Order: sequence, then structure tokens, then C-alpha cells
Amino acid sequence: MATETVAKPRTSVRVHVQKFGTFLSGMIMPNIGAFIAWGLITALFIEKGWIPVPALGGFGTDAAGAPYVGLVGPMIKYLLPLLIAYTGGRMVYDVRGGVVGAIGTMGVIVGAGIPMFIGAMIMGPLGGWTMKKLDAIWHGKIRPGFEMLVNNFSAGIWGALLALLGFYGISPLVQAFSTAAGNFVQFLVNNGLLPLTSILIEPAKVLFLNNAINHGVLTPLGIQQSLAQGKSILFLLEANPGPGFGILLAYMFFGRGAAKASAPGAAIIQFLGGIHEIYFPYVLMRPLLILAAIAGGMTGIATLAVTNSGLVAPAAPGSIFAVIAQTSRDSYVGVILSVLLATTVSFLVASLILRTTRHSDEDDLTAATSRMEEMKGKKSSVSSALTGAGAGGTAVLTRPIENIVFACDAGMGSSAMGASVLRNKIKAAGFPDVKVTNASIANLTDTYDVVITHQDLTERAKPVTSSAVHYSVDNFMNSPRYDEIVELVKSTNTEGTADAVAPATAAAPAEAAAPPSDILVADSVVLNGSATTRDAAIDEAGQLLLARGAVDNDYILAMHEREESVSTYMGSFLAIPHGTNAAKDHIMKSAVSVIRYPNGIDWNGKEVKFVVGVAGINNEHLHILSSIAKVFTNKAQVAQLEAATSVEEVLELFGKVNA
Repeated sequence: MATETVAKPRTSVRVHVQKFGTFLSGMIMPNIGAFIAWGLITALFIEKGWIPVPALGGFGTDAAGAPYVGLVGPMIKYLLPLLIAYTGGRMVYDVRGGVVGAIGTMGVIVGAGIPMFIGAMIMGPLGGWTMKKLDAIWHGKIRPGFEMLVNNFSAGIWGALLALLGFYGISPLVQAFSTAAGNFVQFLVNNGLLPLTSILIEPAKVLFLNNAINHGVLTPLGIQQSLAQGKSILFLLEANPGPGFGILLAYMFFGRGAAKASAPGAAIIQFLGGIHEIYFPYVLMRPLLILAAIAGGMTGIATLAVTNSGLVAPAAPGSIFAVIAQTSRDSYVGVILSVLLATTVSFLVASLILRTTRHSDEDDLTAATSRMEEMKGKKSSVSSALTGAGAGGTAVLTRPIENIVFACDAGMGSSAMGASVLRNKIKAAGFPDVKVTNASIANLTDTYDVVITHQDLTERAKPVTSSAVHYSVDNFMNSPRYDEIVELVKSTNTEGTADAVAPATAAAPAEAAAPPSDILVADSVVLNGSATTRDAAIDEAGQLLLARGAVDNDYILAMHEREESVSTYMGSFLAIPHGTNAAKDHIMKSAVSVIRYPNGIDWNGKEVKFVVGVAGINNEHLHILSSIAKVFTNKAQVAQLEAATSVEEVLELFGKVNA
């Protein structure tokens, strides 16, 4: 009998390039502050700087005749590549991957003898990825007590081997690539062809492909050119705010409807704030406007080439303030002129297009913003400025909800329980493929559609997830906000959404992972706790974890610290005290303790009858927390827990979670 084969949807080349560019950007952008610091030191203290200082700028000799090393050279040769490598490795395999990636990059740096940004972007992720694969080989096979020995020596040995690989293997290849790419750019400059790069760069920006070009090639080459010549034109090929500013000015004068009304605010954000993506929807409404961006970009680059102007370091974000701050001492006239002329040409071309053509979609800025987000592959951090966000800057969703995160301080207990409750509600509503996860606030990124936090933590979460819709709760088990979120999912997700996002969420949620068999044992369940206060109950729950060898004494102290910052009261007579995010190093293995207090305990004004102490490594404990959450959202099962006369009944109610 023939079986029908359903072809998997193929991901477009554009999406792959976007992901690659996003990854490259993820290595560079967190370290932009270091690039700016190096640029300022270079502009001020080198021999041709504003305040030449030999000892800082690295020129001249000291009293003994030895040449000054300075700050400029070591920062560009060692500090910046190592920061990039560490960030790249950490993106792949957390701190351990970052450390190994940085070790391997040192071999590339020493082997090449020149700033190795491209080498760092290779070795950093490579070190993290290979270390992750090696750890997987002996995961679960190390004898107790030898974990630290194996982990430290394996990282050290592998890092040393990667450094040798970088020195003898990667370094010559990257150096050859850098030389060839530099020669090609110089060829374009010498032959007056560099302005033609705008034909590629400006459309790439609107399609969100610019990160692969800018951070993968232009920034590394620009840094090397700046080190040799004191400045580089390459930093302004993509960052010049003029082309986008000109388009927005044209909409201010010749646009109509919502596009015209929102253009002034968008222009301020784009030109002063440096967020270029805010003008992308305006181009998407009228695709012919890409010609205005190209013309403006070419004009700006030609002006820089004619005036021999450039920046000393990357301007990120592409704000006029960042551009001026990084301008070389001899380039202010050329750089400012390039921005003004790019704006003027872009404005004239865009105005001509807007005046001579009409488009029925011009008023539908929300639809254009939605198309932009679909092309970007995630929500835009500035979309609310275009779609009329509500008071207080609340983000407005313009696409189906795919990713929801429940965040707490440690990402260990409260968030896991809340995520489990909400996940079950969303599944019951008919949206099983909407991904509901939990995380610590320290690990949040601006990639989520909805963020739920305890009301005391919301202000900490908002800055790093500014484009998400935020919900604050004070009751984790049965908050009425959960029903609001379910309704939001229903209203934004079309009938076909679940199938559409299934490939992206095919991985089972954390709660489905098979847990170790000894996270909750009978010895860690107490039916009649002796504590009469909140702090004593935390100690009692922590001592059960300590007796299991799961934590040390410092973890119990961290449980109190966590409680002082944000309450772990969950609702339904339940509290789940656990340590802070910083205390994870004090956990030896995952374990959970359960204590019942029949007479109740005053927990910051709330009555608590059940205290669940939590210590979790990775996601091993999430399965049992999910089971506990299911019990405490069922009033009948909570009543059964209150009436239980044996430890076995309690374990049975939690669904034999260790099976």
C-alpha cells in the first residue's frame, strides 16, 4: 500500500542568511561598548589623535628607549577578538563554551599577528560546539566526586588542542581570506566602485540580511583598515542614517494617512536613536522606495570616498550621535556632508515616487509592519512606535503568538510552575504548539511574544524584552491573568497557526523530559512539619535537601535571600522556596522536598500549608514541578493532599513522577 510522503517545507535561503547574520550580530553587538571604548582611546591618544599620549597611544619610546605598547594595539589585537570569541562560545554552550572558544581563539590571534575578528567568529562558536559534543559523550558516566576534575581538565585539554589548531590551521586560512577581502575592497575604492555596494546593502537592510554583511565582513575589515590608516569608510557603508531619514522626511511631506502621521516620530527614532529598521515598513508599503535608499546610500559613500573620510570604529546603533562620536579627527566635514547629501538625495527620489504614484496599501502601516516582522523572523523592537502602542508603551502584537516565557529570578521554581500551569491551559484551549517555557530574567532575550513575571520582577524584565507583551501576576497557580493570555492567544492565532509553527516547536517542552529516578523520594516528604514561621519552614525544606546531599549550606542561605527579594508563594496554599540564580553552583544534584503544615503558616500574609523545597540542575526537576503544579490547580486534589495519611498517598498524587 503506497504511503503518501509529505514534503517538509524548505526554509528559504533568505531565512538561512538571516539566521547566520543574527548569530554574527549576537557575537558583535554585546561587545559594541568595547569597540566604542577602543575607538575613543584611538581617536584621543594616537599620534594623530586629539590628545596624543605616547604611553596610551602606543607610539614613541620611553626613557630607556623601549617602544611604548599602549592601549590601542593590545585592545584591538587581544581584548576585542577574545570578547567576540567568548560571546560566540557562550551563545552555543554557555560559560563553558565561551571559555573554550576564547582559548582556541588565542591560537588564531598569535598565529596571525593581526586583529583576528573573523577568526574569533569562527573559533568561538566552534569551541563551544565541540566542547558541548565532547561533554555529551561522557554525560552521566562520571563517577560521583570526579565531576569537577573531569570537567576542568577536559575543558583545559580541549582548549589547548583548539589553540594549536587555531595557530597552525585556522590562522593561515583566515589571514588569507582577510587579505583577499581587503584587497577586493581596496580595488573597489581605487576604481571608484565602492558606491555600487549600496545596490546590495540597502535592499539587504530591508530584508534583514545586513547583519551577515555588516558584522561578518565590513566590521572586521573596517577595524583592520582603521588600525592601519586611523579610519575606515567601511563603517559607514551600512550605518549611514541618511538614506532612511530621507525616506521618512518624504513621507512627512508627501505621505498620507497613518504613514504620514507616524513618520515624524519614526524619523526621530531612526536618525537620533539609530534604529534603522523603523523605516523598513515604509519601504515595504512602496517597494519602489528602495531606489531612494540605494541612491542615498551611493551618494553618501561617494562623498566619503571623495573627501577621504571615515570612522575610527563601528557606529552602533547607526545614530547620528554614534556616527559623530566615532568620526576620525580629519573627517568631520566629509562624514557630516555624506549624511546630509545621502538624506537629500534619498528625500528627493522618495518624494518623486510618492508624488507620481499612488498605492492603496499606503494607509495600512500595520500590515506593512507585520510583513516586516515576518521577514525578520521575530517581533520588531520598534513596531509599537508604528502601530500605535497603548499608553505606557505596551507592545502591540501584529503576528500570531508563538513563544511565551514565564520568567523569575532564578528560572528554577516559580517560573517552571507558572509555565506548566499556563502551558496546560493553552493546550486545553486548542493551541498545543504555542511554546511556553521558563527562564531566569538574566537569560531573557527580546525574542518572546509574551513575558509573564511576578509583579515585583516586571520592571526588571521589561528592558530586555521591550517588544513583548508583559503580564504581571501575584498568584502563580490560578492567576486570572492566565485566562487573559489564553484569550490573547485565541485572538491572534489563526486556525492554521499551530500547524505553521509546528516545525519550530517540535522539541518537547521541558516538562516532558525524562527525569532522574530520585528527585523526590519518600525520605524527603514530611506530613507534619514542625516549623511555625516562614523562615523556619524554609530551613526545614532546605535541611531535607541538604540531607539528600543535593545542596550545601550556602544554598539554604540563598533560599532565604531569594525569599527576601521576591516571594515564592504560588497560591493554593503552596510555596516553593529555592535559591537565587547565583546559587546554582551550590547544587550538587536535583532534588525536591515536600512538607505539609496542617495548621498553616503565615507566608507574607498568605496562608501556606505545603512547602516544596527545590534544587534543580539544568531541567531535571521540571518534570516533578509540572506534576506538582497540576495537582495544585485542582481543588479536589489539594483537598486529597490535606487529608493524606501516608507519604505514599502524597507520592501517588504527584503521579509517580519518578517513574
